Amino acid sequence: MPPPTLFQALGGLDGVRRLAHAWHERVLADEVVSHAFSHGFHPDHTARLAAYWSEAWGGPALYTALGGSETAVVRMHSGNGAHEEMDRRAIACFAQALDDAGITKPALREALLAYFSWSTTQRMSAYPASPDDVPAGLQVARWGWDGLQP
Repeated sequence: MPPPTLFQALGGLDGVRRLAHAWHERVLADEVVSHAFSHGFHPDHTARLAAYWSEAWGGPALYTALGGSETAVVRMHSGNGAHEEMDRRAIACFAQALDDAGITKPALREALLAYFSWSTTQRMSAYPASPDDVPAGLQVARWGWDGLQP
């Protein structure tokens, strides 16, 4: 039986940090996806990403404890028009980062890749026209073994 959360299955915060670091390295090396970071990024991007994913995957609410919000994350990714090629490549980078981080369990890989694909193509791409379209008060989406959690 798998651990109760994806966060725990990854080995807690240390495992999520390894994955966030591997993903960040992959996207910075990708000629298309790296464009999203061409105007700079927060110096603690990887740590903040790990806190965000930890919260989404059933771990402690680290991201919101840092003052982050889902609305702010979605707004940051909004207003850039459609970018299907960038999305596809970001998802491919995530799949490669799973390898880089040593995540080999098929069910865990499948659940994490499903989350990242959904988050990239649905949640973060829902407001292509303007970040002003993103509603206030969004909650960090929780993801489990079977997908989006209530």
